[in-house]
Amino acid sequence: MKILFVGDIVGSPGRTMLKEYLPKLKGKYNPHLTIVNGENAAHGKGITAKIFQSFTEQGAQVVTLGNHSWDKKEIFEFIDETPNLIRPANFPEGNPGKGIFFAKVFGKEIAVINLQGRTFLHAIDCPFRAAENLIEQARKRTNIIFVDFHAEATSEKQAMGWYLDGKVTAVVGTHTHVQTADNRILPKGTAYISDVGMTGPYDGILGVEKEAVIKRFLTNLPVRFEVAEGRTVLSAVLVEADDKSGKAVKIDRILINDDHIFFE
Repeated sequence: MKILFVGDIVGSPGRTMLKEYLPKLKGKYNPHLTIVNGENAAHGKGITAKIFQSFTEQGAQVVTLGNHSWDKKEIFEFIDETPNLIRPANFPEGNPGKGIFFAKVFGKEIAVINLQGRTFLHAIDCPFRAAENLIEQARKRTNIIFVDFHAEATSEKQAMGWYLDGKVTAVVGTHTHVQTADNRILPKGTAYISDVGMTGPYDGILGVEKEAVIKRFLTNLPVRFEVAEGRTVLSAVLVEADDKSGKAVKIDRILINDDHIFFE
């Protein structure tokens, strides 16, 4: 079983990059399931129904979110009727939507779980305990479980990876927008990477216009962050899992930009 996961789509540059390269990636790697993180897809914060639909039309079967889940208010109008758009499962009780989705692939189910860290982010419910509860539910239906852990701190991401080693197929980090080079298979069979990276502006700072960010560091004055323009990047990972055991056998990083040319 092959699962393609595309990191945080940032604004229109990220959407354009996904539209151009997702068909090429699917043609080259033939993934059985494609997941994208869309929490920054609408002008850098949140997602709309139109954008979600475009992602599914382009071949994404599941869209995950993160701390910007509710930044576009129209999401409240459609998330409850859109089961394959999932938000962090450890948002407090009373939040709309769900944090798990079961995708069907050739008669087999794959559980996709979205969680959010708490270090340097909002004080929400414990992601570790939420993970345990959801994994218990998922294992009644499938042994292939994919986790998008949207978190700030590398230490918290690594802790989640080790905590879930052997319990899930993969734990991939999102949110910090810079692809890390620590992809590996943990000892008990879980694929791990601290951050998949982002899909969007290549010449900005985490997808934002660099001048505004630099000004903020120099002056500490409030500035308006806008999605950067210019060259673009796509960041993703491809996870291969054994169908019978659910354990990962391979995780490869994918990086497409002017310095890393994509070959079909």
